[in-house]
Amino acid sequence: MLKSIVKEAGEILKSGYFKDKKVSFKGDVDLVTEYDVKIENFLKERLKGYSLPIVGEESFEGEYPHSAIYIDPIDGTTNFVHNIAYTAISVGIWEDGEPVEGVVYNPILEELFYAKKGEGAYLNGQKIEVSLHSRLIDSLIATGFPYTKTKMGKDFHFVIESLKNILPKTRDIRRLGSAAIDLCYVACGRFAGFYEVNLKPWDVAAGVLIVREAGGKVTNNGGQKYRFGDIIVATNGKIHDELLKNLASY
Repeated sequence: MLKSIVKEAGEILKSGYFKDKKVSFKGDVDLVTEYDVKIENFLKERLKGYSLPIVGEESFEGEYPHSAIYIDPIDGTTNFVHNIAYTAISVGIWEDGEPVEGVVYNPILEELFYAKKGEGAYLNGQKIEVSLHSRLIDSLIATGFPYTKTKMGKDFHFVIESLKNILPKTRDIRRLGSAAIDLCYVACGRFAGFYEVNLKPWDVAAGVLIVREAGGKVTNNGGQKYRFGDIIVATNGKIHDELLKNLASY
């Protein structure tokens, strides 16, 4: 049911991808379009039957509940605005502080990632697993840059120092602009690891489960259990400790 609802929402994203968009600003460089709002409203209406609070990026205010449906209507809105194909709808269901079901759907590339707790992770119906790379130097790593970068504060310095530490020790680093997609690419073995500071629950609610169900590991930057608001570190498990060791202090 969840997959089919998200696929329907993907038609709204596709309908706006090549059109002119009305863009407004939530911050200095944090964009929102009418399609973000349309998709969120569509999903909120269709997901009412789950009898859980619905936390949507464009409408929610307050504390994040332990049990909820977390919606990112367009993860990678900047990519969407600039017609770059790394953009996705992310829906994650959490119960008692743990993810139990998640979908990340990129309708431009026609990639639908799905996981249910205890049942594995899938891409377009085919089971996926994390990569086998065991050394950081052999690994392709993903990261992202927070919107707070414009303030050049603590988040910014974590990004710069971590890049200085990690880049020379990896095969390379990619920055696609969608945390939900980055996590799914760890899950299917395209990336061996991903880290990012200052993400919101809707960015990662589905991807955390997809990585875990594909055999990967997700923690905070101290190696402890990941909780919303932490720096997120997701890997194939084999390079996890080495990646953690090279992250900047925060």
